[in-house]
Amino acid sequence: MPGKMVVISGASHLLWMVIAASQAFKIEILPESPIMAQISASVSLTCSTTGCESPSFSWRTQIDSPLNGKVRSVGTTSTLTMDPVSFGNEHSYLCTATCGSEKAERGIKVHLYSFPKDPEIHLSGPLEVGQPVTATCLVPDVYPFDRLEIALLKDNRLLKNQEFLEPMERKSLETKSLEVTFTPTSGDIGKALVCRATLHIDVDEELRERATTKELQVYISPKNTTVSVSPSTRLQEGGSVTMTCASEGLPAPQIFWSKKLEHGTLQPLSGNATLTLIAMRMEDSGIYVCSGVNLVGQDTKEVELLVQEKPFTVEISPGPRVAAQIGDSVMLTCSARGCESPSFSWRTQIDSPLSGKVRSAGTTSTLTLSPVSFENERYYLCTVTCGRKKLEKGIKVDLYSFPRDPEMEVRGALVNGSPVTVSCQVPDVYPLDRLEMQLLKGESIMKNKNFLEDEDKKSLETGSLEMTFIPTTEDSGQVLVCRAQLHIDELESEPKQRQSTQTLHVDIAPRNATILVSPSSTLEEGRSVTMTCSSDGLPALRIRWSRQLKNGHLQFLSENTTLTLTSTKREDSGIYVCEGSSQAGISRKEVELIIRGEQIAPKDMQLIASPSENVKEGDTVIISCTCGNLPKTWIILKKKAETGDTVLKSIDGAYTIHKAQLEDAGVYECESKNELGSLSRRITLDVKGRESNKDYFSPGLLVLYCVSSLIIPAIGMIIYFARKANMKGSYSLVEAQKSKV
Repeated sequence: MPGKMVVISGASHLLWMVIAASQAFKIEILPESPIMAQISASVSLTCSTTGCESPSFSWRTQIDSPLNGKVRSVGTTSTLTMDPVSFGNEHSYLCTATCGSEKAERGIKVHLYSFPKDPEIHLSGPLEVGQPVTATCLVPDVYPFDRLEIALLKDNRLLKNQEFLEPMERKSLETKSLEVTFTPTSGDIGKALVCRATLHIDVDEELRERATTKELQVYISPKNTTVSVSPSTRLQEGGSVTMTCASEGLPAPQIFWSKKLEHGTLQPLSGNATLTLIAMRMEDSGIYVCSGVNLVGQDTKEVELLVQEKPFTVEISPGPRVAAQIGDSVMLTCSARGCESPSFSWRTQIDSPLSGKVRSAGTTSTLTLSPVSFENERYYLCTVTCGRKKLEKGIKVDLYSFPRDPEMEVRGALVNGSPVTVSCQVPDVYPLDRLEMQLLKGESIMKNKNFLEDEDKKSLETGSLEMTFIPTTEDSGQVLVCRAQLHIDELESEPKQRQSTQTLHVDIAPRNATILVSPSSTLEEGRSVTMTCSSDGLPALRIRWSRQLKNGHLQFLSENTTLTLTSTKREDSGIYVCEGSSQAGISRKEVELIIRGEQIAPKDMQLIASPSENVKEGDTVIISCTCGNLPKTWIILKKKAETGDTVLKSIDGAYTIHKAQLEDAGVYECESKNELGSLSRRITLDVKGRESNKDYFSPGLLVLYCVSSLIIPAIGMIIYFARKANMKGSYSLVEAQKSKV
């Protein structure tokens, strides 16, 4: 038993030691490992304890130098903040925590670095093809520089690499550089320089490596400068010249024009590739210099211009001859060249009146003829005086009149085989002796005429051309052309040729009219007959049917080609005329139609009274008589009486009695007769008078009387009670009944 107690007691003691050990006073510092701090940045060191509720903290450096930071302790945590980080913070820091009699300490090493900016690439000058240039890569504010490596690449090809392994004499921010000299080529255009700097320290990769890229702008100095001159380097005074300069280089050279003055100085003129000089003077002669300039150089080209004195000349327009339409306006212009202040005068060659207005301004004088008339058909001279020089130029004014197209007329209708005359006139023509007229059918010339008359006759004339030809059906669709030509060489602005056209439509006169009768031109009465008319001609003919009356006149019937008569009678017999007509004529054909009738005695007679033979007084009665044989017979309606028969006025065998009276009753007879015999029929009409008073008091009236005898008292009671209610202000049927009780 005691042995068991010892075992239990030992186990309990061991458990207490484990629990006590788990709650022992401890200290920790974060971050746990040495840190790299960026100079000018902010860094915090945190010291914390476990196993003590109210520890006290203290911070120091391993060499007891100043902390260069701020301490803040709260509960079981103490923080040392260095903001900003400087060289005074590159130490091993110790955090001491005291809990009663117990003390714990923990340290951490702070390393510094500076790598704040990307590298900078600098070139010693513009990149000119074939010219050496130095590229410098600068890495500013580096610490520690003995960990720095710089590489310079061109188009991913390493030009130079350098590590800075020299010892640092003091702690400071240094700027390190790498220089490379190379000669650009045209193949470097579009490539890039890359400066890559690496600081070999224990930080993330993106913090320890920086790079800068610079695209290479390669230049080519201007060369092969050329100048083109239009029209020439030798010019007349007052002329113009255009000089165009071109130069090769990269970037494209800018072009500058200048003129070389005395003593070699240059007078700037233009910054465009093209230089245009107008109204040149003699003093504009000289050497002109074109310069192609870009960032890396300049190339020049010289050209010499020679301006010669311009001779004094006179020009007249639109000369030397001008054709003017009579009634229009024409302007003659005289211009002087090579003289700044000329004087002008105008005259005709025979010194006749100008018949126009002169206006002079500067180096130009005009003579306006408006309106142009026969007086203006002259040779005009313009005299120009410039100092002691005098020049004269002339112009001939020719008149013409050709204002309208020809007027063409075809006299009569164009009928196949019939002669027709065509006339063509050209009005108000001058000069008539220059006129030529043609008549054409299609492309074929039918007639041509030239008017060779007196040239000295100055008046507006009408030229005419006339011919007769026989049209045929083959001419239909062709074009008849009247063409007039006025042969004047100077005539440019107005047409020298005018024409009128007309399309030919040749008609064929109506002929060969025929009539087709079906079934025959002789037939029995009551039959139908169809007569069809046709006739040849062009255009399509108009058909007209008529019947010839006894007096010889024609009675119009129809404009259809077919004439149909149904149920013919003997009076339809006669002469029927068909006419086919057009503007080219008329064709006529006659046919005699004979209708024969068969005579028989009257038969199939019917005599009826409608609605009945027994009617009442006041009714309407129609008595009609019909006979079925053909031709129709005479029908006579009569009323028989002892005193004599009365012939009734009937329409187509029907007699109407309106509001029959008692005296209309009796015997009615119908008689039908023709040359071969007669037939009669009789009927008796009975007219009854209407019944008297008993018919007017019907059972319906009795019922109406009884109902009204009941309704009238009821209406009286309603009116009485309504008035009583109005007097009291209200009315109740119940109250009314109670009052009676």
